Amino acid sequence: MAWNALWTILGVMLVFLALGVPISYSIGISSLAAILATVSADAAVVTAAQRIFVGMSRFSLTAIPFFILAGNLMNQGGIAGRLVDLVLAVLGRLPGSLLVANVGANALFGAISGSASAAAAAVGSMVRDGEEEQGYDPALCAASNGASAPSGLLIPPSNALITYSLAAGGVSVSALFLAGYVPGILWAACCIAVAVAAAGRKGYRGAAGKYDWKNLGRAALRAIPSLTLIVVVIGGIIAGIFTATEGAAIAVLYALVLGICYGNITVRSFWRIVTDSARMSGMVVFLIGVSNILGWVMAFTQIPQAVSAALLGFTSSPAALLLIMNAVLLLAGTFMDVTPAILIFTPLFLPVVEAFGMHPVQFGLILVYNLCIGNITPPVGNTLFVAIKVGKTSLSEVMPYMLWYYGAILSGLLLVTFVPAVSLGLPWLTGVLK
Repeated sequence: MAWNALWTILGVMLVFLALGVPISYSIGISSLAAILATVSADAAVVTAAQRIFVGMSRFSLTAIPFFILAGNLMNQGGIAGRLVDLVLAVLGRLPGSLLVANVGANALFGAISGSASAAAAAVGSMVRDGEEEQGYDPALCAASNGASAPSGLLIPPSNALITYSLAAGGVSVSALFLAGYVPGILWAACCIAVAVAAAGRKGYRGAAGKYDWKNLGRAALRAIPSLTLIVVVIGGIIAGIFTATEGAAIAVLYALVLGICYGNITVRSFWRIVTDSARMSGMVVFLIGVSNILGWVMAFTQIPQAVSAALLGFTSSPAALLLIMNAVLLLAGTFMDVTPAILIFTPLFLPVVEAFGMHPVQFGLILVYNLCIGNITPPVGNTLFVAIKVGKTSLSEVMPYMLWYYGAILSGLLLVTFVPAVSLGLPWLTGVLK
């Protein structure tokens, strides 16, 4: 029964996706088709409706709309330029300083805004004029911008990690947030290494002269209010002062006040931000609701157990299993958004890794890291195409540089996969995980 249900789900879903049906409807209809193969039509419809309601009625889910609204407020709040100035003041002596500043600012802005595409658009636009003036290769700039933008999705606050917590049955959000720092910084560091190497080959130099401490202090003062959001929200969640949902609400209030103080948010723009956030939140919450049907079908037909038994029967080597799962996730990420992929693959692969002793927090970071690579991988690769558009170049010109970035980012993935301390070190050191 398990394999029949799995092939039904995959077959129907792929057909609907090929026809251009939105992913949420494709998941819901394919799950309903699998239910109809096991129970009566009346029971199937009632069960599907109940699962959608249950999936959307969890209190912890309200954190996602709040973080989406906070991210959109920060996108409009005028913080990208301040972050670019700060990173440039810190790393401006490195070869290709504007490339390095782009990478660092993407990591900071992506973490605050919660959107890789928004980071690529905002930060890329900020550094583009300077790169053009200094004669940087537009294709290399676009590759650096696109490759580094998803790093912020691993650094909290992260909607992807909250979604994984829900899909995994309540894995600690605090532990996931702490676990995301090192992999996110590792991704950015890999991109900086490639950017510096490429800049050295092309002869791009950093700022000359002594280190400008005065400029650093001025840039830090301008950026501190924006960076304080991460400290307050994440610090409060990890310390247990408030929940992830309460932290998200505080982030909204903080972002609104900051945007008003900077003079970038008006009554009219605030209303537009709220309506855009409501549309985006509605899509995400509905997707989680219909994915709850998928989770129920998998549990009822014992698909995870069947997949786990098949993989463990194929090989008993944890390393081989992890490589197989990484390959599947990398492939899925090339044509599927992060949120639906998390909801689909978590119940499939989590029982497998738990069978050989992997902590669910580590698997969550492996999962999200893999799927974030899909943001910069054709044929979908939304973030990559945003970076190409901002950089005024083409995919054919950018891809030779992207190959170097893919190699560096994948080396980071191997560290996250096979070195537990990369993701679990901070939760262990702070006592969040025992």
